Amino acid sequence: MTALSAVTWSARPFAVLASVATLAGGLLALRLHRSITTIIALTGGVVVAVALFDVLPAALENVGNPDTVVALVGAGFLAFFLVERVLVVHHRDAPDQARAHQRVGALGALGLSAHSFVDGLGIGLAFGLDATTGVLVFLAVIAHDFADGMNTVSFILSQSGDKRGARRWLAVDALAPIAGAVVGSLLTVSAFTLGHALAVYAGFFLYMGGTDLLPEAHSHPSRGRVALTVAGFLGVFAITRVAHA
Repeated sequence: MTALSAVTWSARPFAVLASVATLAGGLLALRLHRSITTIIALTGGVVVAVALFDVLPAALENVGNPDTVVALVGAGFLAFFLVERVLVVHHRDAPDQARAHQRVGALGALGLSAHSFVDGLGIGLAFGLDATTGVLVFLAVIAHDFADGMNTVSFILSQSGDKRGARRWLAVDALAPIAGAVVGSLLTVSAFTLGHALAVYAGFFLYMGGTDLLPEAHSHPSRGRVALTVAGFLGVFAITRVAHA
């Protein structure tokens, strides 16, 4: 095994740690499901902050054209809105409404899982450059993967209350960084292409946080929930500033 391939393969244990962090966050959200509205207050702030302070800057850096990135963010936001409306608005009776919201929850969980896959991909690609870069990228990834697991479970439960579905999507989300690291260690993926995908994900997350999670959490006045949303938002901001320093 060459020195480069040894460094690249070393990305995979780090991806496993990211997976464990994702799983731990999701299991905590499941354990506290009776307080799910309170958890959503936290994760809503986290989702919006991840979009603004983590995903969007990465998209801008990789694409290099702010106008293109803004257009893609808008496209992601509008696409999620249209899909949600198609799935929910055209269903009137209660069983169909439940199934429709379940599909919306699955769509959001898919977006979060895709983000986790990109996280793992970034770890694999970074270790392909050198070990130091790989470790730095890993630190940035694990800083929010715990929250990713919580966000996945929270979004599914907020849409449908389906604990079994939340567990399934948590498993997908937890495995996604490992799959991404394997792909990243085997392939060379264009940062330009990756940046376009990240911009669309940012639009997804802004919609999920701003129109689904936060309104659900703050449907009834609560200073504690407001504090949790602010804490989640500022916490991600602080973590990303340290990770990108």
